[in-house]
Amino acid sequence: MGIGKWVVMALTHPNEFRTLVQFYINHEQKRDITAMQEHETSGWDRESMRRCWHFLDLTSRSFAAVIKELEGDLARVVCLFYLVLRGLDTIEDDMTIPDEVKQPILRKFHEHTVTPGWTFKESGPNEKDRQLLVEYNVVVEELHILQPEYRDIIVDICAKMEVGMADYAHRHATTGSVYLEKTEDYDLYCHYVAGLVGEGCSRLFTASKKEAPWLGTELELANSMGLFLQKTNIIRDFREDVDERRFFWPREIWGQFGFGDVKEMCGTEPEVVERALHAQSAMILNALNHVPDVLDYLRCLKNQSVFNFCAIPQTMAIATLELCFMNPEMFQRNIKIRKAAAADLIMNSTNPREVAEIFRKYTRKLHSRASPKDPNFLRISVACGKIEQWCEKNYPSFVHVEQGKAGFDPSDPRSLVAIADQQREEELAKKKRMEEMRARLGRTDGAVRNGSDDSIIQPLLWMMGALVSLLIICGLAIWAILWWFEEDKKVWDSIFGNGPAGGLRE
Repeated sequence: MGIGKWVVMALTHPNEFRTLVQFYINHEQKRDITAMQEHETSGWDRESMRRCWHFLDLTSRSFAAVIKELEGDLARVVCLFYLVLRGLDTIEDDMTIPDEVKQPILRKFHEHTVTPGWTFKESGPNEKDRQLLVEYNVVVEELHILQPEYRDIIVDICAKMEVGMADYAHRHATTGSVYLEKTEDYDLYCHYVAGLVGEGCSRLFTASKKEAPWLGTELELANSMGLFLQKTNIIRDFREDVDERRFFWPREIWGQFGFGDVKEMCGTEPEVVERALHAQSAMILNALNHVPDVLDYLRCLKNQSVFNFCAIPQTMAIATLELCFMNPEMFQRNIKIRKAAAADLIMNSTNPREVAEIFRKYTRKLHSRASPKDPNFLRISVACGKIEQWCEKNYPSFVHVEQGKAGFDPSDPRSLVAIADQQREEELAKKKRMEEMRARLGRTDGAVRNGSDDSIIQPLLWMMGALVSLLIICGLAIWAILWWFEEDKKVWDSIFGNGPAGGLRE
């Protein structure tokens, strides 16, 4: 932003100005992939990989920054994974490519992506990511440098995704239908274009040893991670997609509100706007149902850079849904959350508890705008209630964590129960320790009185008495031995002066 925009923001939105200043001052970039010490893992010393990083910045609106901050070689691996899928998606979205040309390319893209020197130059001139395919050989070159386990995962996910994309593209080209009909079709499409991305990322996290081996098998949770992001983007980009004749909202949802064509929802008449908002509410309800799975997945992550990579887009998504909900502007232009809100989300999406609080906050704001006139009102309330229930169950609101220590809110009656439970657990733990100590000392009849245990002192006294007695017995035994042996007796007498040779001589 220019200086003028900063001044205007400081005068009109002082809180946002303060947030952005804090972000630029305190939020440090955790990794510089261009640094010399990072070349081994980032590949920046190779021209082909530098070109790949360039294409990542060129094609990704939101993921480039978080990808670059992944630890070790995982950043480079995920970058290449993203570019492979972006290339596939670019061909699928390009309406200028005839179906007879598009189908074989899509269905063999996983083979092309490991064919040395392969490029594609037949994309339409207005396709924004066309250059990536023109220079796709650099992606292929870098894929061959990857460890086999990484490359196999990327190729496998690409092979699965290309089938779904090719099927939908063929149906559109041969039937003339530009719409998804059923909600099941919508879910399946989102699975192919985004759910598989979640699966692939989970498997890559596991292969990198940065996450638990079982994470790669949590396919349902990984699928929900992708679907929540994809459905949020589809809702937010409604007007942009309509203008470019891309229709992803399923007819089963918007058709029930009296629309014969999805473009009718862009009307400005009050009655049309109201029905359009009800259709939008149904779409948002469909997306909100994935949130509990998203929160469960994030709780499974252990590596901080992986957590940030996964959590930041998800918190951005819930904030975007809240912005879109019951907002008629969404049907007229592409809307997005403000930069200050995005900066605040980035700074606070650092652990599962904070992320849960973010989801709780935006869910409450969304629910506060729900209208009883909306046919989805009750279902929206239930979905928001499930998110609230998840947050309260896993991170109770009466428990506060500050500087790594947990405390209780004294104004909340639940705190009294929690404190009593904590005290009872401490007493049980103390009693268990005492019993274990008595067992080690061979005592079974001691009792804990007034917070002290007499059974500890008595055995110690017995041990000290036994030690003293042993020392006395040993001393007497030595004296007796020296006394009864004559030679030793003479030595004894000469030393202590007892007898004719007694006394020390000069």
